Amino acid sequence: MPAANPLADLSQLENLNVPAPSYPCKTKQASATVAGVPTDVVINGFSDKIMVMVSQAGRLGMWLQVPLNPTSPAHGNTLPSADDDDLLPLTHLTPQPLLGAANSVRQTTGQLLAAQIASTISARNPDEGRSILVGLGLEKEELMREGFVDLLEAVGKCL
Repeated sequence: MPAANPLADLSQLENLNVPAPSYPCKTKQASATVAGVPTDVVINGFSDKIMVMVSQAGRLGMWLQVPLNPTSPAHGNTLPSADDDDLLPLTHLTPQPLLGAANSVRQTTGQLLAAQIASTISARNPDEGRSILVGLGLEKEELMREGFVDLLEAVGKCL
């Protein structure tokens, strides 16, 4: 005789008063037009990482990780002052490519965006210590200044 499948009668689960577990991450999303292309941004905040996904045409072609350590005496005050250009990333951040980047131009653009996204997160919460995982799926290899600013504003809507 075959063993009884404990999941065969799922209707019995409704009678169990088991509280639904809280999902381990918070999610925020926004849509914008970046360099004339519809763009979706999704940010998931896990307990150990913040995942930022920027997608055009529903794809992700490159993943980078940016270790984010809170400002420490070893780095000095790395947060930009009011006199600094807002588009300069923090100097101590080092994006590490994980997957993707078909060529050096796309990789350079990805690293710049990942560093700037991590800088924006750090500026909003200087004590943030989770690593930032950035997934990018941009149609164009490079972004002009306006597209760069548009993309960062879209990410900012989710923070």
